[in-house]
Amino acid sequence: MLYPAHYRQPKILILYASYGEGHIQAAKALKNAMEQFGNDRTVLYDLMAESHPWLNGVTRRFYQSSYTHMPHLYGWMYDFTKPMKHDSLFGSWLHSFGQHKIRQLLDQERPDAVIYTFPIYAMGSSRQGRSTRQIPSYAVITDFDLHRRWVHPVVDRYYVATEDLRSELRGIGIPKRKVRVSGIPLKQGFAAAKATPELYRKYGLSPSMRTVLIMAGAQGVMPNVAALCESLLEDPAIQLAVVCGRNEELRADLLMRVPGHDSCPRLHAYGFQHAIHELMSLADCLITKPGGITLAEAIAIGLPTFIYRPVPGQEKQNARYLASKGAAFVSYDASSMTDQLRALIHDPEKLGACRHNIMKLRAPLHETMQSGEHYSTMTANAAESIILDIITNRGIMERISIF
Repeated sequence: MLYPAHYRQPKILILYASYGEGHIQAAKALKNAMEQFGNDRTVLYDLMAESHPWLNGVTRRFYQSSYTHMPHLYGWMYDFTKPMKHDSLFGSWLHSFGQHKIRQLLDQERPDAVIYTFPIYAMGSSRQGRSTRQIPSYAVITDFDLHRRWVHPVVDRYYVATEDLRSELRGIGIPKRKVRVSGIPLKQGFAAAKATPELYRKYGLSPSMRTVLIMAGAQGVMPNVAALCESLLEDPAIQLAVVCGRNEELRADLLMRVPGHDSCPRLHAYGFQHAIHELMSLADCLITKPGGITLAEAIAIGLPTFIYRPVPGQEKQNARYLASKGAAFVSYDASSMTDQLRALIHDPEKLGACRHNIMKLRAPLHETMQSGEHYSTMTANAAESIILDIITNRGIMERISIF
C-alpha cells in the first residue's frame, strides 16, 4: 500500500488504441501494476473506438490490410509523418479525434492522472478550457523508435525503453526531467521466468534439444512460416515451438506439412498463448515480428532474437535498432535466417556475446526517478517503476490528500 491513511487512492485513466496488440498490452500491464500497489481505481479506455467506432473500424482494417498486403505504403506513411509536429496541420487533425468524448470522460471519471500508451492527445485541447483541471499526463512509448506523434506539450513525462530514446527526446528540446528510461511495460511473469522440468512437460518439449521459438504475431501474420519451419527442421538438433496466435489456419497448415516426416516430433504448434513468458524461458532463441512489446519481452528474458522480413515502419526501425546493438539479427529469406540461427545457437561464445548485448539494453534498475520532492528507485518491472514514479509525483499526492 503506497498511501498514508489520510490519502485516498488516486484514480488513473489509461488511454490506448487497438491498432495492434502492443498498446493494449502495455495498458493492461500498467493497470495490473496499480492493482499490485493496492489500487483498484484504474480505468482503461480505447478513446478512438469509443469516440469514433465506425472510423475506428475502418482505420483498423486499413492498418491491418496495408501492414500485411501493402507494407511499403504503410512504411511510406510512417516515414512521411515521423517528423510531424503536434501543431502542424496534419498533427493537429490527428490529435483532434476524441475531443468531445475526452471532455465527457474527464467530467465523468475525474482522474488524478492520465497515461497514454498510444499517442492520441485529444486532452490537449481540453486543457484550454478555464474550467478544466490541469491533470498530469504521461506518455509510455511502446517502441524503440521515436515518432514525433508521441511528442506533445500536454505530456508531463515520457517513459521510454532506452537511453538512446531519452537522448533523442532531449535532442528535440524535451527537458531532462521529463524523460525517464523505464523499459516497456510487460505483463507479469517475465522477471521471474525460468525453465523448469514441469514447463518442458507442459509444452511437450525436450530439454536436451535446442529450442527455437517462432512467434507469428497475435494474428499469425508473419510470412512464410511453413517454409521457415521446413528449413530449420533440417537441423536434427533443433525443435520448434511455433505460436500461431489466433490464426488456426496457419496452425493446421503447419501440422499438415510434416506428418510422416522424421522431423514431425520436433514441431510443436500452439495457438494464442497468455503465458508466453513460459515458452520464452524454454527457448534458446526467438524468431518474430519486431513489435515493441515482443522485443521488450525478449530483452526481459535475455533471448537472442531473429527478425524475419520486418515491414517498413516502426517495426523495421525497431529491428534496425536492436540489430545495431548486437541483440538481434535481421533476415529476408528462410535460408539465410537458418544459417544465421544455426551459427549462433551452436557457438557458445557467440551466444554468450549476444546475451551480454541484450543485458545492456535492459533499463537501468538502480536509476533514481525524481518527481518533485519525491524519489523512487526503479524496479525490475517497468510497469511498477512507471506507476511508482507517477504515484509519488508531488502534484498527484497533493491532489489526493484529504484535508
